[in-house]
Amino acid sequence: MSEILIVGTVAIDTIETPFGKAERCLGGSATYASFAASFFSMPAVISIIGNDFPKEHVELLKKRGINFDGVQVSGKTFHWEGFYEFDMNEAKTRKTELNSLAGFKAEVPDSLRNSRYIFLANIDPEQQLEVLKQLNKPEFVVMDTMNFWISSKKDAVTEVIKKADVLVFNDGEARMLFGTASLVKAANDALKLGLKAVIIKKGEHGALLFTKGKHFSAPGYPLENIKDPTGCGDCFGGGFIGYLAKTKDFSEKNFRKAIVYGSVIASHNAEDFGLNRLKTLKMEDIEKRYNEMKEIREF
Repeated sequence: MSEILIVGTVAIDTIETPFGKAERCLGGSATYASFAASFFSMPAVISIIGNDFPKEHVELLKKRGINFDGVQVSGKTFHWEGFYEFDMNEAKTRKTELNSLAGFKAEVPDSLRNSRYIFLANIDPEQQLEVLKQLNKPEFVVMDTMNFWISSKKDAVTEVIKKADVLVFNDGEARMLFGTASLVKAANDALKLGLKAVIIKKGEHGALLFTKGKHFSAPGYPLENIKDPTGCGDCFGGGFIGYLAKTKDFSEKNFRKAIVYGSVIASHNAEDFGLNRLKTLKMEDIEKRYNEMKEIREF
């Protein structure tokens, strides 16, 4: 039975970085997040794919124990094409073909409406709200968003935040949403909306956790070989909620551990294109790097 419900995109990506190119590989926020969560728990996905979506991708995800009952099939699959220069913290878009995603209306099957833990991955905030409306009292909700939604649908983004327990976004989005240069002020303003915690991602430099009266700075893992950072933020969020769902401990101390596990999976993801690294990743690899991260912070 799936404990985690993840709403987001399942896509076909074409990605170019200074270290190579991947043509039409499996991508999307829900894809990366569910794959990361699957190292700890059993996720289910709410999304849409096209009739052209390769069967081998569906088989790959189902082999990971990812429930696809909430994935609709219609038209053509969402396709994103982008590239990175040597600043690997910022993706530049060449082409976005929404295809079936343009008319997507999230529908949660009856079998998934009692899901306890929810990850609202990067997608239209109106679809995030639609999913929440269809659920029967979820216990814990984590929300992600991006600058596009903050600039185009700020009111809807704010409404979702008020229904979430944890907000995850990057430093630029935090400043943009709350109109301040101070990440501490942005986090405190977000907490005033009723959140239990705010996580501000800082790319290769780690992440910040803010709760009422406390904050924690998680390190970034010092990678020597970075090939493709696409999906790292989604892996972070999926790993975070996956670990919390496994441990069922929602204390501030356990948030810290969950952040480091999310960071570890994201760091592995950046080592190859698409899901290539996660396909071969083992739990012992995750634990080894987790312990290295603990050592990085000791003084």
